[in-house]
Order: sequence, then C-alpha cells, then structure tokens
Amino acid sequence: MNNQQLFLGIDCGTQGTKAIILDATSGQVLGQGAAAHTMISGANGRREQDTAQWLEAFALATRRALLAANVDGQAILGVGVSGQQHGLVLLDDQGQVLRPAKLWCDTETTPENDQLLAHLGGEQGSLERLGVVIAPGYTVSKLLWTKAQHPDVFSRIARILLPHDYLNFWLTGRACSEYGDASGTGYFNVRTRQWDLQLLRDIDASGRLQSALPELIDAHQAVGTILPAIAEQLGINPNAVVSSGGGDNMMGAIGTGNIQPGAITMSLGSSGTVYAYAETPKVSPDASVATFCSSSGGWLPLICTMNLTNATGAIRELFNLDLDAFNALVTQAPIGAGGVSMLPFLNGERVPPLPHATGSLHGLTIDNLTQANLCRAAVEGTTFGLRYGLDLLRQNGLQSRSICLIGGGSKSAVWRQIVADIMNTPVICTEQSEAAALGAAIQAAWCKSWSNGHEDTLADLCQRCVKLDLNSETLPVAANVAAFQQAYERYRLHVATL
Repeated sequence: MNNQQLFLGIDCGTQGTKAIILDATSGQVLGQGAAAHTMISGANGRREQDTAQWLEAFALATRRALLAANVDGQAILGVGVSGQQHGLVLLDDQGQVLRPAKLWCDTETTPENDQLLAHLGGEQGSLERLGVVIAPGYTVSKLLWTKAQHPDVFSRIARILLPHDYLNFWLTGRACSEYGDASGTGYFNVRTRQWDLQLLRDIDASGRLQSALPELIDAHQAVGTILPAIAEQLGINPNAVVSSGGGDNMMGAIGTGNIQPGAITMSLGSSGTVYAYAETPKVSPDASVATFCSSSGGWLPLICTMNLTNATGAIRELFNLDLDAFNALVTQAPIGAGGVSMLPFLNGERVPPLPHATGSLHGLTIDNLTQANLCRAAVEGTTFGLRYGLDLLRQNGLQSRSICLIGGGSKSAVWRQIVADIMNTPVICTEQSEAAALGAAIQAAWCKSWSNGHEDTLADLCQRCVKLDLNSETLPVAANVAAFQQAYERYRLHVATL
C-alpha cells in the first residue's frame, strides 16, 4: 500500500465545491466530498458570490473527501484547483476581498462589454487583437463596471484575480495565473500568451490595474506549498505542492484525457460546453468560438451555450417531475416532439449569438400540446444549441471519432442517445463524472512529477487515471439521425427569424 501517491483535486463551481482524492499510482479515485454555495442574484442579471463561502466549502469538501477515502491528510502530495471561469475577485493591499465576486453568468456588465467591444473595433477588432471576442461574461467588463459603480472599491484594488487564482492565493500566499483561465479575462492575448496591458491602461490610465495583475506561469509549474495555518485547517500536509490549476473547462479537458487532437469533450451542465485540444492557436473567424489556451500546454477551442440543464430543469420544476419521471416522458415523445420546437434561451444565448433573446415555443397545436412533447422539446432544443456549436468547431477543422460526455445531463441514458443521434457521433462517459476535479488532481500529479524529474508525462497520468465507462457507450441510430436532421433544420429556421 505504501506506493500510493495521493493528490487532492478541487472544483469550485457556481453551485458548490467538489473534492476528490486520487491515487495517481493506481489511477483510482479513493473518495470524494462536496459542499454547496449560494448565489447573490439581483436586478439586471446580477450574479455574484461571497468568496468566504468558497473557502468554507473548500475545507468542508476536503475533510469529507479525506473521510470517504479513509486516508491521512498528511499523505497528500499535491493539490490542484479548478475554478469557474471569468469571475472577478478584487483584493486590497492587505489581501482582503473588497466585494463579492462577480460571476461568469452575470450579465449586468453588458453595457460595459458593448463599450469595450466598440473600443476594440467590434468583433473583428477583438478577434484580431486578443484572439477571442469578449462577451458579457468575461472579466474585463466587470472591471469597467466596478470603476463606474463602485469608484471607492476601484481605488483600493491591489490584486485582480480569477476564482481559481484566488483559491491558490489563499492556499499559498502567492498571486499567479495560468494561460487557460487567463484566456477568459478579455485582457489576455491567446496567441502570444501575454496580458494586454494597454487595454487595462485604456480603462484606467494610472497603471494601477496592470500592477494588480498576477504573474503568468506555465501549466506544469507549481504555485508553491500550502501556508501552515491553511494546511492545518484543511487537515493536509503543509509540504503538498499546489499546481497551477485552471478554469473548469481546461480541467475538464484533462479529466477526460482531452490533451491531444482528435478528442471532443461535451459538458451537459447548467450551461453547455464543447471543446477540443489543438496544438496551435488557429483562431476561428467565427466570433462564437473561443480559442482559449488549455491548461496542458496547448489550446482549447471552445463554444459555450448559456442554457442547458437550467432550461430542462425549469420545465421539470414547472411540471413538478423528478428526474426519472422527466426522462420517462422524454422517451415517450417522438423525435421532433410531434412538431413542438423550444428555443430555450431563458438566459439570452451565446451560441447561437443571441444575447437579448428570450425562450419561446413554436409549432403548438391542440394535438401535440402534451407534457411529454414539452419535456422532449426542452432536451432537443438545448442539444441543438450544442450541435450548432459543434458544427462551428468542425468548420474550423476539428475532427473527432467520438464525443466524451460529462456533466449532470450525461447521467441520463435517453439524453446520451439524443446527443449521439443529433451529433451523428458515438458518445461515451468517463467513470468519474467530476471531470474537472479529477483533471485538477491529475494536473497536481503532473506538476509533482515535473519537480521529480519527469517520472510521468501528462499523457501517462491521463492514460492511468481517466477511465471510460464502457456501459455508457451510445452509438447513433441511422433512422434517428435522419429524423433529427429534419428537426434541427426546423430549429435553424426558427433561430434565423430571431
């Protein structure tokens, strides 16, 4: 048993924090724990969180995972942190948080984003300059918003951090960032992997913002070791190394073994994402494709839809259905939901690019207005958004033999079949559904291996630790593919009218 190499992987998301204990020698996840967060919601699309909740949840989830794994926290060799992307955490010169963190799903800063986009020369100008088109969720508009709405807070900014950067700072006392998560700030150039300092000077000419930026480190580099008081609070080894960490999509890529060309990961979470590994920053001409850096040394072209299980969940709650009853109704309804189309844009939408859209139902008749058809239309409508994004990625030259499905929706066999048929591609899930937390633990093992003179490459670790769930493999059915193609064309027509 002594050859165990134990690593802690943390995923701090919007709804809660998850922790897993990975033995990198056997590739087994020994235990996991979780703790919930709450959201501060307000008018105009305000979505914020109290960062103190993240720290409490981090400690609680870690202790629960150690207990479930039945291991001694002093045996933990490294910690990796995955965090929700785009969030803004502002610290003063004492390292204290100045106000609640503004999150990826906050749309209150849309006017500031529009202003910045115009300043960059529109979508084309943003693409040419940064390699991405800034969107309302990105961090940069949150800075301009803070300047306008909270000048007192703005004047005290000493550090500008993303959620995962902040957790690493709390663990180690060192402020740094890595290229993957930095890609989603809107003041980072994904081609050159450098901060765009001029853009921050344009927001504030004093130069205070650029001096508040964290230093950039490579994905395989350690941030440092854990501060003794924090190690004691977590019940883990103070000599454990803290890896660079990354955004949840970048960590999800590592946790699904998506570290070389040919793999596609699709996440069915509250929002939907599709991404694939690329060795060069081949920036798509389409504004919806974000060519982020990966947290494994390459790039990760990605599309994100704003509406997924939040939309199917809303229909489920409307009819007061549990998951099993909802899935049973989806199965009862025919492909195309008897002519009912749902455009599930309850949060506006990023892909297709319709930020001001609302949700709508089309094609209702006295005969097809059933619970089953409405449930099915919600699942089909959200999945068509992912198909729209996958088509964009494929137009940019990405190829895949199969799709690796993660996130809550991937647990549904009926949804897996719908994805396989709509994408006309085999799908399979990983055994470990917490792909981002697993990716963070694998990255921590990689980081430790680097300091030990490359015992293991990242590919070695992924091969050992990422296990596919063969029972979940789902192949497209030719007749379904043809029927869905018709329903998808109908969806495209409805979208075109918006």
